[in-house]
Amino acid sequence: MITISIVEDNEQFCKGLEAIIGNEPDFSLIASYPDAEKALTALPVHPPDIVIADISLPGMRGTELIVRLTQQMPQTQFMVCSIHDDNDTIYEALKCGASGYILKDPVTAADITKAIRDLYNGGSPMSPFIARKIIQSFQKPVVRSNDSLLSQREKEVLELLSQGLLYKEIAEKMGVTRETVKKHLKNIYQKLHVQNKIEALNKFKLL
Repeated sequence: MITISIVEDNEQFCKGLEAIIGNEPDFSLIASYPDAEKALTALPVHPPDIVIADISLPGMRGTELIVRLTQQMPQTQFMVCSIHDDNDTIYEALKCGASGYILKDPVTAADITKAIRDLYNGGSPMSPFIARKIIQSFQKPVVRSNDSLLSQREKEVLELLSQGLLYKEIAEKMGVTRETVKKHLKNIYQKLHVQNKIEALNKFKLL
């Protein structure tokens, strides 16, 4: 039996959660609280397996409640059910100790029951939109370095230029014509978005 308590000030939504929990034979509703202050006093007396809490509560915020209760009820898991989908609120809730985050809109009875069971079984249930936001926060655009932009021959040209060699000397060392060296330089300028060899060398960090 999974024991559950609710902290939710929206009476209609709270009754909806109560009905969903009441319809599941393996769920048991311990109590519902309209604010964090009442929950903070009552919940530690009979800690449930799971607390479903809103963020925007009258008085103390849901995140502050979670912080305080996790210290008193280390075995209880917390799931936020909120309308807030901004990054700051999501990260605040997770940092404060929530193991799941479900958006109220849209949410179905099936979403709620699945989230409760997932959380109880060690998962971290999240609405798809929330999960995507969290994944994106860890992803950074792949920026190609100047080194990876250039071919091996182009890098060789820059190396020789940095040694102060003239085009003719570079051509001799590379076994190519002077025109080929100039063609390599033209490609380098385009790739590095520069106008001359000094800018190219500076950007390539060879000076």
